[in-house]
Amino acid sequence: MIEKIKEYYELTKPGIVYGNALAVIAGFLLASRGHVNLLLFGATLVGVSFVIASACVFNNYIDRDIDKKMSRTKKRALASGLISGNAALVYATVLGVFGFSLLALYTNALTVWLALFATAMYVIVYGIAKRRSPFGTVVGSVSGAMPPVIGYVAVMNSLDLGALLLFIILTLWQMPHFYAIAMYRHEEYAAAGIPVLPVKRGMRAAKRQIIAYIVSFIIAATLLNIFHYTGITYGVVMLALGGTWLAKGLKGLHHNDDVVWARGMFFFSLIVLTVFCVLLSVDVLLP
Repeated sequence: MIEKIKEYYELTKPGIVYGNALAVIAGFLLASRGHVNLLLFGATLVGVSFVIASACVFNNYIDRDIDKKMSRTKKRALASGLISGNAALVYATVLGVFGFSLLALYTNALTVWLALFATAMYVIVYGIAKRRSPFGTVVGSVSGAMPPVIGYVAVMNSLDLGALLLFIILTLWQMPHFYAIAMYRHEEYAAAGIPVLPVKRGMRAAKRQIIAYIVSFIIAATLLNIFHYTGITYGVVMLALGGTWLAKGLKGLHHNDDVVWARGMFFFSLIVLTVFCVLLSVDVLLP
């Protein structure tokens, strides 16, 4: 029984859920500016987390044929047959209904629509695009950039410059993050027939894209400071962190082991996201 519960839990891709929950918190607290409505905060965080979990289960259902071909995913419950497709669909639906119900009851219509948009982009549009084009990653970055925007809009009930900047920053962050994964797992993606950039155009092209996106990320992240959404501490730390990320990216142009370098870039991108979200969350307490 415990093992079965664990399989259902893993089906939600908890790492993705927790990472996006951190982004939701960052967007919510940035918009709250120190005046936090705890009921709204709890409903937004839990509601969005359940919606993301639902989308991940639907994604697992759609990708079960691909997962069977990749060493890191072939033991997933759907790919291995431990959980049936019908059971997964029911599970995903229940999670989604609960999550959207919380958002509908306690937030606002715009938040609900944004969550619906993000879910459709991830489950349907990205689910199709990643099988057909190396630009599927760009499509996936749209849905991945929505959690902080949703957290922000739950408070503001409007789309303003702050929401737009959060969306742009998270979109730009995801591209080097995704390309790093695709580089150090390129053999698995190739075996599964997924046309990610390193598979279709080579490692060198992926490295150039990573560098370009990191530069764009640094510029976009700085705009939050320029437009007075954040304080000087945020600006200094993000410039230093972004500069370090860029330096690591440039070293990749001459690195002998692309897989080792890409794995390092992947883990550093997680540090960048974590620090970014923490800085936004506590910005009201900082200079």
